[in-house]
Amino acid sequence: MDHASIMIFSLAIYSAPYSSQASYTAYQFAVALLSQGHSLHRVFFYQDGVHNATNLAAPPQDEFDLQKAWQQLAKDYQLDLVVCIAAALRRGILNEGEAKRYDKASHNCAEEFTISGLGQLVEAAAVSDKLISFGY
Repeated sequence: MDHASIMIFSLAIYSAPYSSQASYTAYQFAVALLSQGHSLHRVFFYQDGVHNATNLAAPPQDEFDLQKAWQQLAKDYQLDLVVCIAAALRRGILNEGEAKRYDKASHNCAEEFTISGLGQLVEAAAVSDKLISFGY
């Protein structure tokens, strides 16, 4: 691939992993763009998309485990997987710090996912050539 045609992408995912095809399609898109040499600046999980970050989902063994796939992709490519804090708290997705802050007994935000503010989506849009949204 010619260096001049390499683009920086960010993705915004608005749908829960198993309620529609949006999250899986976003994952496939990420794999394809990375395999073609493009850069993926950030994957931002917003609204029901924050459910992609739970470590409590247990899909059947014969189904694709989307959360583990995102984690592996993040490890392989040093990706920034960001979960919107307001949407996450509203839907019960907590990291260790937020669980302590809200006096909850446990946390369920999977490794490789970071809880942060909506400003991370704005920043991603500013530094990326393309911001692609998946879901509604």
